[in-house]
Formats: sequence, structure tokens, C-alpha cells
Amino acid sequence: MKQTAFITGATSGIGKATAEIFAKNNIRLILCGRRAERLQELQHKLSKLTQVTTLQFDVSKRNEVEKAIKSLPENFQQIDILINNAGNAHGLSTIQDGNIDDWDAMMDINVKGLLYVSKALIPQMTERNNGFIVNIGSIAGKEVYPNGNVYCASKHAVNALNKAMRIDLNKHNIRVSAIHPGAVETEFSEVRFKGDVKKAKAVYTGYKALQAEDIADIIHFVITRPYHVNIEDLVVYPTAQATATIMNKN
Repeated sequence: MKQTAFITGATSGIGKATAEIFAKNNIRLILCGRRAERLQELQHKLSKLTQVTTLQFDVSKRNEVEKAIKSLPENFQQIDILINNAGNAHGLSTIQDGNIDDWDAMMDINVKGLLYVSKALIPQMTERNNGFIVNIGSIAGKEVYPNGNVYCASKHAVNALNKAMRIDLNKHNIRVSAIHPGAVETEFSEVRFKGDVKKAKAVYTGYKALQAEDIADIIHFVITRPYHVNIEDLVVYPTAQATATIMNKN
């Protein structure tokens, strides 16, 4: 039976790349994001490979999450795989100089958004005693680096929630896994630097960063293991990166 995957943050980066590799492997898709035009474009492209539906909502808005999921067509209501991918980083400053709006955005999307979506979808998995949740974390959830304070805190929370989900859902036979990427060349840095393309490009200059497709390939590997196998926690760096702050740049 064909599986159905629910992917948040599907309009760019890791989410989009994951949707593409899933489609190539005949997994039905529920693509979620805030940008309607991008969702439509992706649906048009991937519908040639598999069945696709889209939901436009902001994961940080609880009412939007609940309303969107309730609106799913009947043939898309059983969700086998949840990819909690939506996330963001805003700003890069010391705690004393931090922008509270940036803090709110990171905690609302990275932590509360993950919780809202998971809360809405987990009951159907526990009812069936079957399902797979993959949480996209970050090396920022494993270590704290200068000026990363609140972003690191939000990803440490994802790391903790991943472990807690696995404990709570163990008796329901539900697999829970986290992928924690290092430097991935996506729109991530452009958002962090508030649209400053020059600063964003500099982050990925002088070495070969991970690509969104690299992480998507790993996600696909993780979800296609035999059901008794759960790759529970995986940190992925580009070869040039040793830690959050040690990078071999030419």
C-alpha cells in the first residue's frame, strides 16, 4: 500500500528536496507551506509522479494548523510519515542585543509549530499503532555557538522533544527520528541575515556545503528501513565542517 507523507516547510530547501525524492519513490504527498504560488508550482511538477495535495498555512498559528489539517480530502487523511521540517533562524546577535520579535519568530515556528503539527497528527498514528515522525533539527541543537543563543535554544528544544516523543510513543510502535544538519546551502542564511544576499553567500563560500538534496536523500534512507529499524538521531556535516564554528575554508 502506498504511503502518505506530510511535509512542513515544503516550498524550499530540505522540505522541497524531500518532496521531490519522495515523489520519485511513489510516496503520496501532503505539501505544506506559507507560499501558495510555490506550493502550486511544486504540486504541478510532482503530480506527474505521485498523488499530491497542498495545504497553505503557518505552522506557528495553532488555529491555522488545525483548520488546514481538518480540511484534508478523505483520501489523504491517513498520514504514515510526518516530516517536521518547517523552521527558521532570525538574526545573529548576542543575547543582550537580541531582537525580541526575532526570538518570538524562532520559538513560535521551530518549537511551537512542530508541537502544533505533531499534536494534530499523532492521534491517528497512535490509533493505528503505526507511523513515522522525522524531526529536522540542527547541529545548533547539539552545541551552542556565539550569537546563536535563541536559535540554539529552539533547536535544543527540538532535540529534547524528539527524545520525548520517542519515549511517549514507544508503546504505540511509532518510529521517531531526528536529522541534525550542519551547514546546508539553502535560503536559511538569507532569512537569518534579513535578505542580505552578500552576507548569506559568504556563509557558503570557500568550501562545499551540504545541499538540500543530500539531507533529503538521508531522510528517504531513514524512512525506508525495515520497520523494526529506527535511526533515532543523526548528525550530518559537510566534510569541511568539524563543529558549528570550525570550518575548513580555502
